[in-house]
Amino acid sequence: MFKIQTLNAISPVIYNALSADTYMVSNNEPTPDGILVRSAAMHDMELPETLLAIARAGAGTNNIPIDKCSQQGIVVFNTPGANANAVAELVMAGLLLSSRDIFGGITWAKGLKGQDGIEKLVEKGKGQFVGPELRGKKLAVIGLGAIGALVANAAAQGFGMDVIGYDPYISVAHAWALSRAVHRANSVEEAVRDADYITIHVPLMADTKGMVNDAFIAGLKKGVRILNFSRGELADPEAIKKAIAAEQLSCYVTDFPCAALVDAEKVICLPHLGASTPESEDRCAEMAAAQMRDYLERGEIRNSVNLPEIVLGMPEGSRILLIHMNVPGIVSNITNLISGRGINIQNMLNKSRGDMAVTVLELSQQPDDTLLAALAKLNHVVRARLIHK
Repeated sequence: MFKIQTLNAISPVIYNALSADTYMVSNNEPTPDGILVRSAAMHDMELPETLLAIARAGAGTNNIPIDKCSQQGIVVFNTPGANANAVAELVMAGLLLSSRDIFGGITWAKGLKGQDGIEKLVEKGKGQFVGPELRGKKLAVIGLGAIGALVANAAAQGFGMDVIGYDPYISVAHAWALSRAVHRANSVEEAVRDADYITIHVPLMADTKGMVNDAFIAGLKKGVRILNFSRGELADPEAIKKAIAAEQLSCYVTDFPCAALVDAEKVICLPHLGASTPESEDRCAEMAAAQMRDYLERGEIRNSVNLPEIVLGMPEGSRILLIHMNVPGIVSNITNLISGRGINIQNMLNKSRGDMAVTVLELSQQPDDTLLAALAKLNHVVRARLIHK
């Protein structure tokens, strides 16, 4: 029986993957094998020795101490793409909000309450909210992952926009998913050149933090509109405000309010609504639970943010999974120790990711506890697990 702790309210669809005969799910389990989390902050948590995996029902993992987990041999999963449709739909709404001053018009219309002749006042005042149509305008999509590809296709096919995208790391699956109407750029500069709208869909990393800065905006078409539904830190708030004041930027739409921009003119701050749909929450929860199940039951690792992808079937015999540092000689030390016990290795898989690596071995016979303990004590091994058939 595996024990799972939930740190947030999680959709009951998790039980599609975590059956009651194999999993005990609780929000106060002190010694869990796995943790399911949404937004709860885990950096100050004491991670129990029993913990094997953390699955985040969402894409971002800023609330999880990734390095600490790697050092303790804890796999961290996320659910990329599970909320893609929800975010993409909101981005399309953001395009309309940035163009037509819908929010300003609604606010102004509400202010007419109690006045005489509202119909005439509306006809007289509506001209202040005029904005351009999207059809025929150029949209640059920076990042063509699950969300960016959906946005690019919807803008090109649904709104008739001239869409150009850039992503140096685009996967084969996402490339195949793109409409033929979406053009591919060879650089960010090429993509944003002469763009009327720019939407950004890249992860927050050291080289993307603050990418929307003074220099970036200075190279754009005057009056451009920028949408940021990825991470607030991708844009420099002061650069946004300066560009709006200089009329270089017509509008900035973000799903990540901050103190500097929450009440700024021509800035639309949405309260992080991108994944706030019941369908998205269900998909994220079910995907997180399935990844947790596959790792606990057979050692498979999919969509981990700290360990390599390990695709496995059900164990054919006794399976040992080792998480260790990616250093020379460690695999030979593992195999020598096993063969020294007179046990044959029937199958072996070793994959690495950065400083970490995973080795999976299927053995000709059931190992005893002393072998697993000896493997766990090898230099640079941080976790040793026995997975039964």
